[in-house]
Amino acid sequence: MTKTPVALTLNAGSSSLKFALYDISGAPVELASGLVDAIGAAPRLKADFGAAAPALKRDLTAAEARDHVSALSTALSELRQRFPDAKASVVGHRVVHGGPVYSEPVAITAQVLEELRRLSPFAPIHQPHNLAGVEAAMAAFPDALQVACFDTAFHRSHPKVNDIFALPREYYDKGVRRYGFHGLSYDYISGELKRLAPLVHDGRVIVAHLGNGASMCGMIGGRSIASTMGFTALDGLPMGTRTGQIDPGVIFYLVQQEGMSIDEVRQLFYSKSGLLGMSGLSNDMRTLEAAGTVEANEAIDYFVFRIRRELGGLAAALGGLDALVFCGGIGENSRLIRERVCEGMGWIGLELDRERNARNDTLISTEMSRARVLVVPTNEELVIARAGKRLLDAAA
Repeated sequence: MTKTPVALTLNAGSSSLKFALYDISGAPVELASGLVDAIGAAPRLKADFGAAAPALKRDLTAAEARDHVSALSTALSELRQRFPDAKASVVGHRVVHGGPVYSEPVAITAQVLEELRRLSPFAPIHQPHNLAGVEAAMAAFPDALQVACFDTAFHRSHPKVNDIFALPREYYDKGVRRYGFHGLSYDYISGELKRLAPLVHDGRVIVAHLGNGASMCGMIGGRSIASTMGFTALDGLPMGTRTGQIDPGVIFYLVQQEGMSIDEVRQLFYSKSGLLGMSGLSNDMRTLEAAGTVEANEAIDYFVFRIRRELGGLAAALGGLDALVFCGGIGENSRLIRERVCEGMGWIGLELDRERNARNDTLISTEMSRARVLVVPTNEELVIARAGKRLLDAAA
């Protein structure tokens, strides 16, 4: 029996592995998707197999997900049971950092893998786990094409003025520059705008990717001009557990006066701050919206304030604003956040239609709004699958 060619997409986090399976006999079509969470602690598996089988939710044993290798093995076992005729021709990986070199997806060779390892200090929280997923997939699928898709690549179109820091030039040459992240999400939104609203796509658009990780990107003609994230995925907006923008002098203070080590500061900034740190309750916006405590409300207030502040700054960088697009878990689902971001922003051309917003319509601005406001669900996995098929076809 002829095997169906499929693309497997992998997004390896610090304690999670997100996966999806696509039929690539034609344009990529999703067959299944899932997540192994809390790897190495109390692992859980969630998977949706589409029409092939009922959805699955189950706790895993320690042996089934003690690390990314075993987690991938467990996920693959479930996929193979339900898709026995599928053949993984290509495996696509989300890799957070591609440095100044990679502006497009690439086939992973031993040389590419070594270069990506050298970029780990630029993304210490993400890159090592991304590459652990790559190595696990290479072992599981030795004959498949392995493809790296970079979160930084979309922003390589930045003009230099949006790419540099006010440091001696030697550091720029060493790679200390603004990269921007969430590029796979922005790439998808750019493509969707071109399909759904080409005139909007060609104009000045700000996309707000709001989730546990959050950033904003200013585009002209679908190309990134400026982003709220910089050298690392720590900059810009406050996030679920990350600080967002912070005075670098705080680091000096914490080290010199509080006696913290650099590793302790890193853990504080990446894992204990943001919405979680401010609220003292949760990094989940749904929990904070329902809590009603002073601390939860202050965390929401700050989140909204920073979005509005960055919205003004990005509009200035673009020379105006034709559309604002919300995506990501919070952007796609929180009516409250969208409403509060747009409230009183008529000066920048935004006028929200409350009824459309409450219905979660795609277009949520009024007919009189000078700039459109849209909600467009993002799909990073589909971007990876498309890139994998493109490189596979090219290799053939």
